[in-house]
Amino acid sequence: MPFSLEVFTLEAFVAFLSVVVVDVALAGDNAIVVGMAAAGLPAKQRGKAIAIGIAAAALMRIVFALMTTQLLQIVGLMVAGGILLLWVAWKLWREIVQRKQEDAGEAALEGETVRDMPRKSFRSAVTQIVVADLSMSLDNVLAVAGAAMDHPMVLIFGLALSVVLMGFAATIIARHLHRHPWIAQVGLAVILIVAVRMIWDGTQDVMALTNGV
Repeated sequence: MPFSLEVFTLEAFVAFLSVVVVDVALAGDNAIVVGMAAAGLPAKQRGKAIAIGIAAAALMRIVFALMTTQLLQIVGLMVAGGILLLWVAWKLWREIVQRKQEDAGEAALEGETVRDMPRKSFRSAVTQIVVADLSMSLDNVLAVAGAAMDHPMVLIFGLALSVVLMGFAATIIARHLHRHPWIAQVGLAVILIVAVRMIWDGTQDVMALTNGV
């Protein structure tokens, strides 16, 4: 689609703000989960595991970004994506109220020694991190695609921002996200709105197709 002035409309601006909030909330959340998974490792292995986790998350966001925008054009899959985002919102809410584990995750990201954490092997920690990255990267891309719907320039910006945040600023965001919980709460609200919108729009598409047949 050629460039147009649509990016300067109020609707596009709201979509832009929604995309930024979603990216910040989920990038920081992903980083904390990576830190939690690496918290049980010795100090020498912890930094390496966190680096692998953040790099894997950035790479997965690129891969999913190339796939998700096309998949959401398939009638019915937008409803499925909206339902998945409701699950994302539930997970984010649950993590907001479980601050003790987030303390361990943030401490691991900062390179501090985490006490009273069960020890694990480097392989098991990396496996746990990659599995978490797989789920959360798909969540992030779906949320961005939903928030930027019908605004290609905002979508491209949002997907690029999600990769940049995970690659270069995830630990910084995680620190501020933990110290200022309202950021995660705003992100949760935006994700809920996006999920409901995707389910509604997807349902309308399915009904239109059914009526057309």
